[in-house]
This record gives sequence, C-alpha cells and structure tokens, in this order.
Amino acid sequence: MCSLEKRGNLFILTLTGSDEHRLNPTLLDAIQYAIHRVRSESSASSALITTAHGKFFSNGYDLDWAKSGGPDTKPRLQLMASKLRSLVKDLISLPLPTIAAVTGHASAGGMILAVSHDYVVMRRDRGFLYMSELDIGLPIPAWFTAVIGAKIGSPVARRSVLLRSAKLAADAAAKWGIVESAHDGAEETVRAAVRLGEELVGRKWDGHVYGQIRMEMFSDLLRALDFDETVGDSKLLNNVASRL
Repeated sequence: MCSLEKRGNLFILTLTGSDEHRLNPTLLDAIQYAIHRVRSESSASSALITTAHGKFFSNGYDLDWAKSGGPDTKPRLQLMASKLRSLVKDLISLPLPTIAAVTGHASAGGMILAVSHDYVVMRRDRGFLYMSELDIGLPIPAWFTAVIGAKIGSPVARRSVLLRSAKLAADAAAKWGIVESAHDGAEETVRAAVRLGEELVGRKWDGHVYGQIRMEMFSDLLRALDFDETVGDSKLLNNVASRL
C-alpha cells in the first residue's frame, strides 16, 4: 500500500496504486511502519517526503471499511482516528524535516495527514485541500481543529476551510500560506519536494534538535492529540456512511 525509497539522505514515502488511498487501519499501519523505519535509519541530516500515486493524495477515512463491520460504525471510526492521531504524533516528533508532495486530492483526514508535515508543496493543475465534513454532515473532532489551528495561521483561511468547506487549489492554498509552493504536474511537484528536501538536508542540522524544537512549537497540539477520539452519534455516522 506504500513504498519507502532512500535517495541519498532523502526518504521518499509513496502511497502506491491508483485508488483513493483511504485511511483504513491497514494503510495507516503501513505508513506508520515506514515512518518508524525512517526514524531508525535516518542519518544526522535527513528529510522525509510523502507523496502518492494517482488522482488522490488521500480521500480521508475509509467509510466503506467502517460500514463493513456491521450496523454500528463507531468502533471502527474510533480505531481509524486513533491510528491517525498516532501517525500525526509520529510526524511531529520525527527528528528530521518532513515534506508532503500533494499531487492529488487531499480530503478530510487526507488533508490532516498532508498539513501535519512541516512543508506542503502542491500540484497546481489537479487536486485540492478540502475538509469535507460540513458538506457531508459529519462533525469535525476537536483534534482535527487543533491540527488546522496549529498549521493554518490565517483566521480567514481557517474559517474558509472549516466553516465553508472550501476546496483549495494549490494557488489559493499558497496565497494563504498553507502550502509552500504550487507546481505544474505531479512530477514537477515531487521534484520541487526533492529540491526543498535537499536544501534542508544541506543545512546539516542536528535532527534531534530539529525534532525537539518542532515538539515545543506544537506542544499544545501534542496535548490535544493525547485525548481519546470522540466521533459522535453512531446513528448520524451510519447515515453519513450509507450515502458515501
């Protein structure tokens, strides 16, 4: 479901295949295993790039998988949320710079995964960042809003993302400072991420110092991620899942 390539001092984590890269436990475990490998194999100066094949970076939680467990989707939604929270915590504590190369749609949990990296570079001609919960009638958990609050500085941008369910293409996201830069095509987006990664690696920073500073920056967010996930009313969740 994902691959990890080491290219010099860069690690390139790719969500493979042409599906929507829905965040079910299998994919989340595969990503987390890859990140644990990066943590153990990284040198004093390394960087991680996360990207994806196909039309989607990630289309969020796998609601079909949640429905397949029976009439009550809540336990499976809680499991996916717990694993995504753990993954976000790993990204924040990773002792090296992280870059998301968003070459397709990043929706809901997929957007949370993307913006949990230090930098986001994005494809201009396809894809958007999108918190879809308002449009589908699903409450946004407190820790999602904590991620958005920590990663999106503009109050206008946060309002558009959370209270208008705006679908942000790369240029608009760059204007609001949500992404570092916008690029034409998937290959150029990944190349831009590699250039940025090489620039950061070239600074020869101590990765553990880098990680410690990041954890201090996002100490409030880390505390928010420690709380158990509450995903709302089961009947509401079942109704939403049945429409998707």
